[in-house]
Amino acid sequence: MHIRSEKLKRFVQARLSPQGTPGLYLTLCLLALIAAIWLFGAIAEDVATGDPITIVDVRFSLWLHAHSSAAVTALMRVVTELHSLWVVAIVTLAICAYWWVRGLRDWVFTLMMAVFGGMLLNLLLKYLFVRPRPQFDHPIVTLTTYSFPSGHTMMATVFYGTLCCFVLSRPASQPWKLLAIPIALVMVALVGFSRIYLGAHYLSDVLGAIAEGLTWLAFCLISAEAMKRRQYRKGK
Repeated sequence: MHIRSEKLKRFVQARLSPQGTPGLYLTLCLLALIAAIWLFGAIAEDVATGDPITIVDVRFSLWLHAHSSAAVTALMRVVTELHSLWVVAIVTLAICAYWWVRGLRDWVFTLMMAVFGGMLLNLLLKYLFVRPRPQFDHPIVTLTTYSFPSGHTMMATVFYGTLCCFVLSRPASQPWKLLAIPIALVMVALVGFSRIYLGAHYLSDVLGAIAEGLTWLAFCLISAEAMKRRQYRKGK
């Protein structure tokens, strides 16, 4: 019994030790994956069963619509257009081309999988939940596709999340490391808010998309690390 407890203790220490970077990295990604899956499941269940969150959705959307202004609407339109599917796709390809030239092949795989795989995942989930878009008497935008989860917000989550992880992984980017997480959080929140403000999504669509994005991002990071380790073993 004592031997088993010692082995378990050494295993946990190896997983959580800052010196064991790969083990710590994978452990954190796995924990993030589990937490994000649970969060998305909780939100999705509430949306599917019409729980009180859907009442909050409608009230919040109506309040924003009633307090909209021309200046804020113009700003939110710019934010949402800059994070459309095509813009994110083009910027992603440009970054991947730059990383490829710099020899950062692992990050090219991670970003491509996160963004383009995320687009497909989001589309599948929309057709799984088939939630109608918010309806207003005088809508700012009119869309005929499904609402849950928000595609723009999901794309922002995986895109800025991957860039944030990339910056944090760099050994010589200390100033940027301090700003990476706050910038990523602000950008995701701004994109999500723009979708609610413009009447394209409910609050739960955005929250669900963030949870979906974090789930997919964690999966991509784990997959990239596993591939990196496999290639390392083959090269030995």
